[in-house]
Amino acid sequence: MTATSDDRPLLIVNADDFGLTNGVSDAIIRAADAGIVTSTSVIALGPGFATSVRRLTDAADIGVGVHLAAVGEDPPLLSAAEIPSLVDDRGRLWLSWRQFLPRAAAGRIDPADLRREFTAQLEAVRQTGVVVEHFDSHQNLHLWPMVRDVAMGLGDTAGVSRIRVTRSRQWGPVGVIVRRLARQLEAACDAKGWRYASASTGLDEAGTLNADAMVTALGRLRAEVGFAPGGSAELATHPGDLSDADRAHYQWGYCWEEEFAALCSTPVRAAVDRLGFRLGTFADLGSV
Repeated sequence: MTATSDDRPLLIVNADDFGLTNGVSDAIIRAADAGIVTSTSVIALGPGFATSVRRLTDAADIGVGVHLAAVGEDPPLLSAAEIPSLVDDRGRLWLSWRQFLPRAAAGRIDPADLRREFTAQLEAVRQTGVVVEHFDSHQNLHLWPMVRDVAMGLGDTAGVSRIRVTRSRQWGPVGVIVRRLARQLEAACDAKGWRYASASTGLDEAGTLNADAMVTALGRLRAEVGFAPGGSAELATHPGDLSDADRAHYQWGYCWEEEFAALCSTPVRAAVDRLGFRLGTFADLGSV
């Protein structure tokens, strides 16, 4: 078979957390204009959401997803009375998956609360006129079966049928669990006709992708995709701006500005070309 440009594996370069701060949103737009970012995920809980989300209506080349959030530093869109099982006694979301998942496993998270909050987040994005192509989630909670089912049920209703499958190469307990949950998510997607990238980063490398690490990650993704036509990969990234004082609210240890520089760098762009990827969005995974 003679190779054509259509045979090249698809690479989705997604920048998470659009709307977290105005600085993060600006860095994502610039990394799409001057770098390899093709897609972004909007976090409707972010303090920068209201003032920056409409910029995406003018960014026709960027695919848009919703970064569904049920944990984190920022308040939910709905009141504590509307989603009581998602908040603590002060009306705040649990800070991380470490508090959320034990409660979910014990049946203390009401799926109806989760559905209401996720619906509010999706509608906050859609009412700006932005077309939502995919879902992923803050701290990858959508890997958990209950959260997965709520997110996919919402997508079925809203016409969203693409999702991030987060994977891990770690050999510790977290890596083993993530791989098992990823296989379950793939099976659920296959059963419902949802689309997902066949290889991905997003957990092990989160917030650490300087230029050298990004080139290495791209090489791993290319090896995992293989050489059969129709392969696809997602590179999940977190660009930001060194001068963004609002980021101090989020003590995640991410090298935001290094990821921004890497996404716009000549070595990374050269690696994309050398490895034979074609850049695109979740919409390019095909129609259901």
